[in-house]
Amino acid sequence: MKISFYGGVGKVTGSNFLVEGTKGKILVDCGIEQGRDFSEASAHAPFQYEVKKIDALVLTHAHLDHVGRIPKLVKDGFAGKIYMTPPTRDLAELILRDSVGILGEEAVRRGVLPLYEEKDVETTLLLIETLEYHTEKEIAPGLSCYLRNTGHILGSASVRIKDEEGTAIALTGDIGNSPSPLLPDWEPVPDADALVMESVYGDRLHPAQQRRVELLRDTLKKAIARGGTILIPAFSLERTQLMLYELSNFFDAGELPKIPVFLDSPLAIKITAVYEKWGMTYFKPETEDEMKREGSIFEFPFLKKTLARSESVEIEKTPSPKIIIAGAGMSHGGRIGRWEARYLPDASTTLIIAGYQAPGSPGRRMAEGASNVRLGGNKVKVRAKVEILEGWSAHADRDELLKFAEASLSSPPADGRTKVIFTAMGEPSAERFLAQRIHDYLGARAIVPEFGQTWEITKNVVTLVRAH
Repeated sequence: MKISFYGGVGKVTGSNFLVEGTKGKILVDCGIEQGRDFSEASAHAPFQYEVKKIDALVLTHAHLDHVGRIPKLVKDGFAGKIYMTPPTRDLAELILRDSVGILGEEAVRRGVLPLYEEKDVETTLLLIETLEYHTEKEIAPGLSCYLRNTGHILGSASVRIKDEEGTAIALTGDIGNSPSPLLPDWEPVPDADALVMESVYGDRLHPAQQRRVELLRDTLKKAIARGGTILIPAFSLERTQLMLYELSNFFDAGELPKIPVFLDSPLAIKITAVYEKWGMTYFKPETEDEMKREGSIFEFPFLKKTLARSESVEIEKTPSPKIIIAGAGMSHGGRIGRWEARYLPDASTTLIIAGYQAPGSPGRRMAEGASNVRLGGNKVKVRAKVEILEGWSAHADRDELLKFAEASLSSPPADGRTKVIFTAMGEPSAERFLAQRIHDYLGARAIVPEFGQTWEITKNVVTLVRAH
């Protein structure tokens, strides 16, 4: 078997890997690179492989940096099946439909053709076939696939691909920051000869889960006391649902004054409905019990969901203090940009940044203390109080990643089977740091792959056969 690295190498975003057997070819993820904007040269560049010869595509989860280029893949001639869990299917549809608008606006602004159109998304959706966790299925000639829960977002999965001789390559996608309030813990991958791991936080630690909740509550208390508007640029998928869950708990327990909360993101509103739909099947048992008792774990009386733009505009009429949760999570688009342009110059405003911010993104610049930032082509003064909340990422930190690697190496039926662990989907320093820790602590061979490399995997040896 061979694995080639065509995205998510030296970068957190743009996940794209090709696994080949002697007969079949399977692509794992086809994501867009995120950062400065959505129309970087990398998004429009031709694929590094013959698209029409790919037999199947498997998705680890529905984040845009794992699914965002699929309609381009289809537009360029891919016609095979696309496999994913049922929740990922629902979430991917929402993410891709939403991306059409964002990419279209960006294309107009930059004077280029859009990456893809609505018709390409429609064709993509016709190719989807859902696959449940823990089900072995042949999806390409001589190659079968098996999914396990990674606890990252609803429906997220690791992908283990095996050939007819039993040689196996596995890719984690993103590994969850377990334990999650909503999702089951990640499952190790013990039956692979080579394992490709994410490493977003491969060199950093998160605060303890309880500490992050306390920090959110205390930060909100101070922000409310200042009397200004509280802006939370939140990723529509998972982060928003976690924030709503914790806010509901704070208000219910009387730990915060009851102030208006606006969920000003059509995408986040629709995604929350998908979480409600699948929660009784895919949440962890304690959270499913909570849903049985309460009906909804994301709703509270003074939460207003502003689906229509006309409703969104009305938010400004509500006096502060108020909380506005809106996308995008790195402040590179969506409705949050309008609210940041309106409220960041006001010193009473609090901007809460929770989660990873890609290099070059407006969110990263503000997190690093920029006194002004460019939003939608306009320069905006930042006088607001910027609060950085660690630990809200849905990604495992360096210790949890090492624990995942150890469990995958030692859990039955591993028996020392994994010959190599590739650290990918992280910034270069994080990839290198995690690889070194895996080598030092676990005694395993760990490799930091480079873009375009192809490695051959057998049951006895791992060999670099092609460099870019």
